[in-house]
Amino acid sequence: MATIVFLHAHPDDEASSTSGSMTRLSREGHRVVVVYGTGGEHGSAPEDLPEGTTLAEFRRAEAEASARVTGTERIVWLGYQDSGMHGWEQNAHEQSFHSADLDEAAGRLVQVLDEEDADVLVTYDWHGGYGHPDHVKVHHVGHRAADLAAQRPRLLETTMNRDAMRAGWEAAQAAGEEGAFDPDQPMEDGEPIGTPEAQIHWHVDVSSDIDSKRAALASHASQVSDVGMMLQLPPDTFLAWFGTEFYIEPGREPGMVDGWPFADLEA
Repeated sequence: MATIVFLHAHPDDEASSTSGSMTRLSREGHRVVVVYGTGGEHGSAPEDLPEGTTLAEFRRAEAEASARVTGTERIVWLGYQDSGMHGWEQNAHEQSFHSADLDEAAGRLVQVLDEEDADVLVTYDWHGGYGHPDHVKVHHVGHRAADLAAQRPRLLETTMNRDAMRAGWEAAQAAGEEGAFDPDQPMEDGEPIGTPEAQIHWHVDVSSDIDSKRAALASHASQVSDVGMMLQLPPDTFLAWFGTEFYIEPGREPGMVDGWPFADLEA
């Protein structure tokens, strides 16, 4: 059995980006651990939030429900606060993940990696997919922790395929669909979303676990502004958007492989 640690910024990020891989890993007999940098304090507060319950507490329960779907065996919270979106004043809050000392934050993750003798650490690409301050921090904390761990884990970065998104946008434009998202437009940090295909190493088909991915997302139903939109997609559209997961493997030779990056792990 191998141990794979997934580092995510907020509860629900695991569902949208890596829950297909997590589900398959669990089914194959591996130990899956999820570490969250923040509690998602600036997410959407549900109308039925119980009196006396904070949003972070509510979202912890949602993360536990998602873990039951994916077979995740351990959840760890690094204890930082949600930094909000790019440019928000919360970015500079003394308890925010964005403001955290890099070595201190990495040290908290190293404790988990060493306790677990982690074989693989999954983090984010260099700009966190779309420039969110907490997602960018995940990238830096993950890389630093890998360097400091007693047993250096293999490192993977989850990302989005900008070229595939562009093809979908162009198809939507040709079909006369309005409101389609142009993946080449700059996000709030000035960078376009995702990563060019030439820089991606792994194309992972998770279509066989698409129902689990939808169920993991549904576990975070309080987040109506993003998760709610995803869950409203027709099944074929949902499959097209979420049936594939992409990973960069730093140090690997260029070229995207259609396969399973965890195939060499011993169950």
